[in-house]
Formats: sequence, C-alpha cells, structure tokens
Amino acid sequence: MLAACAARGRTAIYNAAREPEIVDLQRFLCACGARVRGAGSDLVVIDGGVPLHTAEHRVIADRICAATWLAAGAAAGGQVAVEGVPREQLLPVTDLLAQAGCDIREEAQRVTLTGDGHLRAVPPVRTAPYPGFPTDAQPPVMAALTKGSGTTVFVETMFENRYRHTQELARMGADIRVEGRVAVVCGVNGLQGARLEAADLRGGAALVVAALAAEGESQISGLHHLDRGYERLTETLRSLGADIVRM
Repeated sequence: MLAACAARGRTAIYNAAREPEIVDLQRFLCACGARVRGAGSDLVVIDGGVPLHTAEHRVIADRICAATWLAAGAAAGGQVAVEGVPREQLLPVTDLLAQAGCDIREEAQRVTLTGDGHLRAVPPVRTAPYPGFPTDAQPPVMAALTKGSGTTVFVETMFENRYRHTQELARMGADIRVEGRVAVVCGVNGLQGARLEAADLRGGAALVVAALAAEGESQISGLHHLDRGYERLTETLRSLGADIVRM
C-alpha cells in the first residue's frame, strides 16, 4: 500500500490482509491525500502518484498487547482492564478466556477481566486470519492455559516455528507435546520459576505470562525480542501489581 501510493497508476492488491491495522493505515494515507480504498476486504485498490500532504492521525490501540495483558490477568489472577480497543477486535481472545473460567465484562472501548488464576481447558484453538483467533495471541494464551485443568489443543495455521516457547515453558513444569502444527497442553497444578530465554517476540510474552503465574523467581533473557512489540512492559505490569524488574 505504501509503495503503491508513490507509484504512478492503479495498483490492486488481491488476497489482502483484513486486520484493523490495515484499515487504520488506509485512514492515515487518505488523510494525507492518498487515494486508497478497500481496506478491511480482500481487495485493496490504490491510485498512486498523487502528491501527499501532512496530516494528524491517532494510531489505533495494539490489540495484541491488550490480549497479552488479559492473558497475564487470567494466568496470575486478579483484575485487568484494557481501554481503547474495540471489543470486537478482542472477541476471539475474550471468548476463549471466558470459556476458561474468567469473568469478562465488555464495553464499547473497554474490556475488564477478573479471575482467580484457576483456569480450565477450552475447545481446540485454531489460529486464523482476522477476525479469527490471532496467531500473535496464541503464545501468551497458551502460557496461561498451562495451569488449566484438562487438556487444550492448539492448531497453528498461520506462522511457522510459533512453538519455540514451549520448550522454555516445559522447564517451568508445563506439560506440552508438539507435533508439527499441533500443540497439546495438559494442565498442571502449578509452574516453577526458572531461567528462561525468549526466542521471539510473542514467545517472550508467553514466558512473562507464565512467570507471573509461577511460584518463585524467573529470569528472562532475550528482551530485545520483547522490546519490538511492547513499550514499557515492566512498568505496565508493575502498575497491575506484578513484582517485576528489568536488570
């Protein structure tokens, strides 16, 4: 979309991503004078070569960050409220956490989760393009469900090597079996703190969620991965009551 705005003539993008972030990008580009239409569908059309001008635009809230905070609340117990994210953007995650035993209260731009840290298994979780269950939310939600009673099956259809965090979770006592795109999570009574290393962004988030729910102290390295997707992560979690510091 960005390149097509600078190119002369009409560009059509077929099988386009439909995520809210694509719609937000279209809003910004159009505010700058670009001619873009179709965002949110599988066909985006750009008439390029139009001079652009400055504009003021407020970027939408990060729904994956919001999902991570909710997963942390589900895993550790307590109450977490996220604001500024339309409830429909979080529905795949909030519906699942509700099935896992959390109390979810939804308003137009606010979602509040209340839980006691005791979760139960949910039906199979299959990642899918928007508006399906987001692949980026799968690792932190999986981390929360490692303590859920029963067995939950995850099927990853979007991203290769999405299960690299499972080996680190196993070091904390999680019972996870991975075969290809399928991960089977058998809930355990509790997790134990450990020295852990984040291998990627969302896997690192999963380790943080698990550490918040575990007994004892955990040390997580590889923070440069987390810094790619979370601003002021430790400060945000401390504001929620977490005992977390960055060394």
